[in-house]
Amino acid sequence: MGGRGQTLVPWPNRVAGATYDLDGEPQQLDVTEPSTGCAIHGLARWTVWDVEERSDAAVTLRTLVVPQPGWPTALDVRVRYLLDDDGLQVTTTARNVGDRACPYGTGHHPYLSAGTETVDDVVLRLPGTRWYAVDERGIPTGGSSVDGTGRDRRTPRPVGDEVIDTAYGDLERDADGRWRVRLTDAAGGSPVTLWGDAAYGWLQVFSGDTLPEPLRRKGLAVEPMTCPPNAFVTGEGVVRLEPGDEHTATWGLSPS
Repeated sequence: MGGRGQTLVPWPNRVAGATYDLDGEPQQLDVTEPSTGCAIHGLARWTVWDVEERSDAAVTLRTLVVPQPGWPTALDVRVRYLLDDDGLQVTTTARNVGDRACPYGTGHHPYLSAGTETVDDVVLRLPGTRWYAVDERGIPTGGSSVDGTGRDRRTPRPVGDEVIDTAYGDLERDADGRWRVRLTDAAGGSPVTLWGDAAYGWLQVFSGDTLPEPLRRKGLAVEPMTCPPNAFVTGEGVVRLEPGDEHTATWGLSPS
């Protein structure tokens, strides 16, 4: 429900009209969000994932995204979940095993909690310096600086009753090259931190207002993305994978 925990491959977020061009050829994806007429969150959400490797601290899942309407090639996709002393690390690797080049992006859809009853009492800090205004379909109409706006959350503050469904880019990074989103409760308890590596240049934050009860506003979706919404149409942040090419991206969760 609401993309909870899903791997978003080969694109995160939406493709407007479920159509895009690839090397001058129009591509028509299935419309998977009828209310907006868009294709949303890729092609691997409902595929079967096999357990490829398993240990006490790690598991690797694998699936094959096959050629289909609007998608011209095959992707061999692996996601490795690793638990260590620093928390959870999630690495997505995709290889083009077909015979045609393809556009590519990835994302994940975790919902986070700081132990509060709802997201209203979460104190949120996120590193985005650019936010995207959207139309009624959730498709960006332009990006703007967060400076001087309510979208600026580089200083921690409570979510309150704010409805959030916003994509951010130009993420401020720490000395190790990672950006970090931090959630805590109003009492300043132990924070939950989500980080992304150099491959993840965007993130989407969603307060869950459109989810049905009892899920509504129970968790805050913080979605690391390698490209922004509608990237297959605009080309922004899209990676081109030639046959045999591979792409890797890593994000993680830390309890401190």
